[in-house]
Amino acid sequence: MLVIPVKDGENIDRALKRFKRKFLKTGTLKQLRSRKEYVKKSEKLRVRKQKAIYSQEVIRDSE
Repeated sequence: MLVIPVKDGENIDRALKRFKRKFLKTGTLKQLRSRKEYVKKSEKLRVRKQKAIYSQEVIRDSE
């Protein structure tokens, strides 16, 4: 459970922003979405390879 201490006189928007940042760092939403459906290891590997190829091409084109 995430706990965000709110100081006296602190704007609620700033506290909410800190909460959102902390929530994203935990990776809870990412994990929830990945567990939504089963993905085979071979498919995960294929997607990872495609991302690596794409990033290499982007780096090569920028140089």
